[in-house]
Amino acid sequence: MKPKFNFINARLGRIRSNLYRSLHDARVLGPYVIIKRKKLVNLSSNDYLGLGYTKIFPMQTQSSSRLISGNDNLFKKLETRLARHKRQESALVFPTGYMANLGAISILPQKDDVILSDELNHASIIDSCRLTHARKAIYKHNNMQDLEKRLQKDRRRKFVVTEGIFSMNGDFSRLQEITELCKKHDAILILDDAHGDFVAGSDGRGSAEYLGVSKKIDVYISSLSKGLGAFGGYVASKKEVIDLAINTSRPFIYTSALPNFLVQVALDKISSNREQKRVKLWKNTNMMRKGLESCGYQIESQSQIIPVIIGNEKKTLEFGRYLSSNGVFAQPIRYPTVQLGSARIRISVTSWLTDESIAKSLDVFERAGKKFGII
Repeated sequence: MKPKFNFINARLGRIRSNLYRSLHDARVLGPYVIIKRKKLVNLSSNDYLGLGYTKIFPMQTQSSSRLISGNDNLFKKLETRLARHKRQESALVFPTGYMANLGAISILPQKDDVILSDELNHASIIDSCRLTHARKAIYKHNNMQDLEKRLQKDRRRKFVVTEGIFSMNGDFSRLQEITELCKKHDAILILDDAHGDFVAGSDGRGSAEYLGVSKKIDVYISSLSKGLGAFGGYVASKKEVIDLAINTSRPFIYTSALPNFLVQVALDKISSNREQKRVKLWKNTNMMRKGLESCGYQIESQSQIIPVIIGNEKKTLEFGRYLSSNGVFAQPIRYPTVQLGSARIRISVTSWLTDESIAKSLDVFERAGKKFGII
């Protein structure tokens, strides 16, 4: 184990004396729960009206946290697949990606630590950092000089958190440089790869795989509801990190388990032929990007998230309405999601799009750009 994770073992050691929690596979069947092949009367469910199971839809919701009676055996199968997907020792599924961020980031930095966060990180990362008792420092977006200056400043235990693909700009984090800085300054790197996972890199393993640094990430946090098209979120890391989350993460301990049919959906989709769709996504992305550039737009995105910067908030809303009235839906994004004066139309390219639908969209964007004086 890396020496930088020794502090986690120390915390787990204190918990193991008499407060240690561990997950046990369970299968809820109406008023019963099956644990270790033994059928027991279930007095630990919150399915008070007994509506969690019906003949019409014969899938059982657990109606309990995973540490009580909600740890359906499908979770273990999915978490094993996700750990292998990220080449990590272990993984833990949360009900949403937002909760995965809250659940992981909030438990790692402690009172005397410092957490450094990219200024364009997602709201869920910002909220997660606020939940910690560590000192918070914001570094300029993808600015390695600023990050290193802040890393040099502090001798406390350091954590760096960044997105893999930034959700509003569509640019990749500079992970090659960030991993080197983290190694140099003995910092723990947390990567939220919600928009890169299942999309970028070999077999869709994510932005770190795409940039050749997947083995240098300490903690992965991601979503099952974006690239995978399922529902939920997860954390993948060393076994000790996952063990700590099971024992101390409030968003994990005190919430109902993801229904088992959604876990099965994720299992089915991770086992499906994703590569064909992934190749189609990048083909569509390149077609959309090059088409916008040909129209005269300045595009800096490197991913399937393509922002068209308008600037003025009112003009951006009018631009969005024009697109909609001409058969194209792309959301106007403005303050407080992005900074004042940097309002934009956010395009999310998918593999669903046909060449014809992209061509139609580009035609509308060209007309809109000329109408509003953007191109």
